[in-house]
Amino acid sequence: MVAAMMIAAADVGFVSAADAPWVEAGEGVQLRVFRVDLDRGLWVIGNRFAPGFSTPIHRHTGEVNAFTLSGSWYYKEYGVQYTAGSYVYEPANSVHTLCVSESNTETTEVIFTIDGALVYTAADGAVLGIADGAGTLAAYLAMCEQQGHGTPGTLR
Repeated sequence: MVAAMMIAAADVGFVSAADAPWVEAGEGVQLRVFRVDLDRGLWVIGNRFAPGFSTPIHRHTGEVNAFTLSGSWYYKEYGVQYTAGSYVYEPANSVHTLCVSESNTETTEVIFTIDGALVYTAADGAVLGIADGAGTLAAYLAMCEQQGHGTPGTLR
């Protein structure tokens, strides 16, 4: 029999809705940041995507796990629809373009757990930008202030 490890409540991560308000992060996308572990390069975010939204093509430097809460989305390169209730695993160095069909009748909401960074590229392979946990958290905090949410509670 394996002994259960006792973990103090203070060691268990928890983020309330008030701790992570939704912010407008660009045309057709909302963001909330649940957790950023700078030491591990791990970040956990929620996104809401409007019908017709798409990202530039990008490569992940680490693994990504995604869980779809509502709506549906797909990667242009793979031809698979990810619908509410679906889980997606992406290995490091996956390259794709996230798309939400214009025919969606509801907002698509997805939670992503990301290791490492996203490297956005042009069609010719030129790097357009890099997104990582630290940069996303800094941008999120700034958007919270700009959009009247103040500074969110401690992400604990």
